[in-house]
Amino acid sequence: MNLRPALPPVLAIVVGLGLAGLAVLALGVSPFQFYGELFSGTLGSGFGFGQVLFRSTPLLFTGLAVGVAFQAKLFNIGAEGQMLLGALAMAVTGTQVGALPAPLAWTVVLFAGAAAGGVWGAIPGILKARTGAHEVIVTILLNFIAFAIVNYLLVQWLALPETVRTASIADTARVPRLSDTLPWLKGSPASWIWVFGVFFATGLHYWQKRSSLGFSFRILGDGEGVARYAGLPVGSLTARAMTLSGAIAGLAGAGFVLGYKHYFEDGLSGGAGFLGIAVALLARNRPLWILASAFFFGLLSYGGFVVNRIVPRELLDVLQAVILLLFILFDRRFADRGTA
Repeated sequence: MNLRPALPPVLAIVVGLGLAGLAVLALGVSPFQFYGELFSGTLGSGFGFGQVLFRSTPLLFTGLAVGVAFQAKLFNIGAEGQMLLGALAMAVTGTQVGALPAPLAWTVVLFAGAAAGGVWGAIPGILKARTGAHEVIVTILLNFIAFAIVNYLLVQWLALPETVRTASIADTARVPRLSDTLPWLKGSPASWIWVFGVFFATGLHYWQKRSSLGFSFRILGDGEGVARYAGLPVGSLTARAMTLSGAIAGLAGAGFVLGYKHYFEDGLSGGAGFLGIAVALLARNRPLWILASAFFFGLLSYGGFVVNRIVPRELLDVLQAVILLLFILFDRRFADRGTA
């Protein structure tokens, strides 16, 4: 078993946490107190652990979305907009499925979210395939268009009076919280959407390894010239990879809409689409590694609120960036040694 690929991210996390200890020491706080509060308030508390699962859920889907595109050597910077459109589609569809039994209602609502995100992801894929437009520029611009569309629909048509949220979804579309089955989570907002995400990531892992389309994406990731030499339709694969990436990102708001608040609310994404890039990068775009990476970033996200009593919570935001920079540094050093 080759553990070498795991060394850069592990080292980045260890060194990053060490630097965080030095930073809190400079602020006059004991590093032991900082680490104690951080881990006891997250991993050592049922409610805190549930909060970590809840915050890692959207990061899991946006990380998988970015990772799928990266596998095909495509850069989906538009997961934020795809997530918002998918979440709004799920909220609107969720109000219309009251006559359906719960499992079917969940399926319909999730499909609506994936469809909305997939359509938005297909646009840069088709443009790149047809015109050569760079997907990074197009997806960035489409984020702003998605924000404008969502704000317009919310303000003009969908928001309840004097609010910035939609109507609540039907009872049959609501996914139970994990604390209903696991009381030790103590009413935390994590829902069974997180479990769905785990199965989804596992299925995506095997799909990439064993399906012809997944294999084709990886060949495309080796370069367009390689894909053409293998006789693969580069344009079609590009469009399909970006569509799949967008569809996965469209599911990222399910934990909030189906499992927590049960409606769409302005500001729902919280930057999860952009943070998904870091999640995928640290996990080397591997679905099962993305599970762990999303959980870690979810821990840091909630951990900022846990340690806010003794240090500014923004310190944990800085730590996320530091870990990512360290990963890039260590990854380059290991790559240089491997080619030496």
